Amino acid sequence: MTRRTLVTGLGVLAPTGLGVEEYWAATLAGRGAIGRVTRFDPSPYPSRLAGEITGFEADEHLPGRLLPQTDRMTRLALVAADWAFTDAGVVPADLPDYDVGVITASHSGGFEFGQNELKALWSKGGQHVSAYQSFAWFYAVNSGQISIRGGLRGPSSVVVSDQAGGLDALAQARRQIRKGTSVVIAGAVDASICPWGWVAQLTSGRLSTCDDPELAYLPFDDRAAGHVPGEGGALLVLEDADHAHERGARVYGEIAGHAATVDPRPGSDRTPTLQHAIELALTDAGLAPGDIDVVFADAAAVPELDRSEAEAITKVFGVRAVPVTAPKTTTGRLYSGAAPLDLVAALLSIRDGVIPPTTGTVPSPAYDIDLVTGAPRPAPVRTALVLARGHGGFNSALVVRAADAPAPRRKA
Repeated sequence: MTRRTLVTGLGVLAPTGLGVEEYWAATLAGRGAIGRVTRFDPSPYPSRLAGEITGFEADEHLPGRLLPQTDRMTRLALVAADWAFTDAGVVPADLPDYDVGVITASHSGGFEFGQNELKALWSKGGQHVSAYQSFAWFYAVNSGQISIRGGLRGPSSVVVSDQAGGLDALAQARRQIRKGTSVVIAGAVDASICPWGWVAQLTSGRLSTCDDPELAYLPFDDRAAGHVPGEGGALLVLEDADHAHERGARVYGEIAGHAATVDPRPGSDRTPTLQHAIELALTDAGLAPGDIDVVFADAAAVPELDRSEAEAITKVFGVRAVPVTAPKTTTGRLYSGAAPLDLVAALLSIRDGVIPPTTGTVPSPAYDIDLVTGAPRPAPVRTALVLARGHGGFNSALVVRAADAPAPRRKA
């Protein structure tokens, strides 16, 4: 048997709520936070809606000296890390050196930082790093700032696999725990609601151009025409099971299995690989399809992508054989932060015995999935599957189960 990886702390900052319980209450109530962009004037752009975090004042949570050195994404991530450690009851300084690591993901981190660098360059004519250097540096600084602030000297890295990165970061943290690290904080918080980041996102051709917040993001619906971006995400404290039990930690669940695949290039006659990622994740967890109680879908809201995801789900589980949900319809797609936030929702579903709804969507019968809509669905949830896909063909599937579930027997 390998070392088990448990989740003992959650740090959430989402458009629908700051903190775990505020986010969860809004999710179960189906309260959406999608609206017109306020962080800049979106009038010149074809897409004008986003899920923005409101009520967050960085100077209420962070030392003033940090504010000039960081952008919004890093400030959100630092606070999420603080909240996750507090929730877990972990004080990194009390643990041995090199016993706590940090592994995060980034999809669009660096856009706001790079934009500010360019603005300073144009306005002052000073010496600044290039845009390319700013991105390369920023991909590392988010994880590095958390490490420095918390005194975390264990494994530290940043995973870049677009919107699949949040799950991949958690999987990498699980690998480090299996290698002997006691505690790793992992996940992702993303934020790029700025003009430069907005233009970059528009190039995907996947953003909704609808101005009605109720209709702009409708995955698995015949009216689907793209997604709405958002900001925020979640960081989770992952812990070796023995370490967690020795200190009497409260446990949300276990990271039981994971797999990542990459789709073939566009125009290839090879099939997409999301189905294979699901099957590999189940194998890694030692589970059969019938053991999964709910699937948290990637929910691209692009017809061909919704179709391929629905097909992968039905091929593994059967037609309408497992409940499927996408609570991110209330927040927008948070890029690398989306899947870790879905994982939080999955853990809370296990805790409370309820599946949150997919808001707004009228499920298309063409997809043959049991999409939970309208209201939360009470259900005994013991095991959940979270899916994420990134632009460029990245696929990631992660299985989480109740902490008291018996570990399956695996072949040596």
